[in-house]
Amino acid sequence: MAESLVLGSASSPPPLLAEERNVAGDARRMRRIITEDYGWSLATIPALSDLCLQHIGRNFQHNPLLEKLLPKHRSKVLEQLSTSLPLPVTTNLISCEDYWRRCCSERWQNCDISHYGFSWKRLFFERHLENLIELFIPDLTDTGPLCGTAELSKNYIRRLEIQQLLPPVKVEMRKEDEADNVSDSGSDVGGDLPSMDHFDLNLIAGSLCDLEELHLVYGVTGCGMNFEWNLFRFTDRDCEALANCLKTFKKLKVFRLYRSRVDDSKIRVLIRSLLNHPSLVHLNLSHNQISDRGARAIGKLLNHSQLQTLNLCNNDIRPHGAQAIAHALTKNSILQILDLRLNHIGDEGGQALCSALLQNNSLHTLHIGSNELSEPTATVLAQVLSQNSALKSVNISCNHIGLDGGKQLLEGLSENKTLLSFALRLTDVGQESEFYMSQILRDNQERGRVQVQQKRLSTSGPDR
Repeated sequence: MAESLVLGSASSPPPLLAEERNVAGDARRMRRIITEDYGWSLATIPALSDLCLQHIGRNFQHNPLLEKLLPKHRSKVLEQLSTSLPLPVTTNLISCEDYWRRCCSERWQNCDISHYGFSWKRLFFERHLENLIELFIPDLTDTGPLCGTAELSKNYIRRLEIQQLLPPVKVEMRKEDEADNVSDSGSDVGGDLPSMDHFDLNLIAGSLCDLEELHLVYGVTGCGMNFEWNLFRFTDRDCEALANCLKTFKKLKVFRLYRSRVDDSKIRVLIRSLLNHPSLVHLNLSHNQISDRGARAIGKLLNHSQLQTLNLCNNDIRPHGAQAIAHALTKNSILQILDLRLNHIGDEGGQALCSALLQNNSLHTLHIGSNELSEPTATVLAQVLSQNSALKSVNISCNHIGLDGGKQLLEGLSENKTLLSFALRLTDVGQESEFYMSQILRDNQERGRVQVQQKRLSTSGPDR
């Protein structure tokens, strides 16, 4: 009986020991599925919702589903969106500041949103439009993309700072072609000439109705060895186009046209467009070629506008032009800052300006440095310092005032309680006069701080 049991058991496989069973189980657990994606892992299977959001992000350009998503899902899609998506897709659909921050950071190194209303989206569109304008070549670049971009970004453009405006490409003509383009009378046929010398802002003016600041330079940056004066030419057609454009910008507050060789005839055309402008408060025409005729037009503008700041630095204004501006100041009660440094107004113009300040009570900053002034101007300015209580800052640096002029200025300043800054660098007024005047200014500054503190206390009320 025992033998039969033993023989019967020999026909079936022998039972596995416990240790052998554990090894077999581990082998089964160690099996892996080999896929084409070597990063795939059974432990990191994404959720179905994540797979759907990834699909939406990859196909966003063709099917921009965003508004229909839950807020938590919308943020995930925005994080993975490419910054190279077409603007017609993203402009009005995406308002997330983080997305536009990525767009700006990937394109420009320095991005300070404090100059753009702390808005990344506004920074992107203003800089993008500026780049398109600065690289536009008349009669060569297609205007379609630029006009389309201006229309897309019209709700976000408040300020444009154009550092250069390119002229048309000069094409060398053969002598035979030049002869064909000359009429019988010897004059050029204008049909083949460029329609404008620089980019015409009127092409996009209709899309910039909310523009508040405009900075322009009619010239080329970084021209290097290819320098030509024609690269810095503000032509008559440019002037007429810009004048028409300024009429469109009803909300313009700051206009800056500098380093553009603007002369008297052109500034008079521009001034006609700025007379009675509803919102312009800051005008900068520095580093141009404005002389007395242009200054007379600017004097007229002072009494037909709301200008608070006028910068005419580094022009060619002489005594008669300064007298025209001084005459306007006697009637003006709005202008606060006047910069006339680096001109040629001389004592005749300097005396006229200072005499006007005996009647003007709105101007608080005057800069007439480097204007060939001397003691006669200092005499009248000393009288102004003793009577005018509106001036806070005066700069007469780089003029030959002399020792006697310095003594007169000290005498006038000794009766002044409001002036806070008085620049006298390179005026030869003497160290003693400079020392005593600096003492008076420090007393005025301390008095001003005390008055500010008292005003704050009076407005905030007693401590509770």
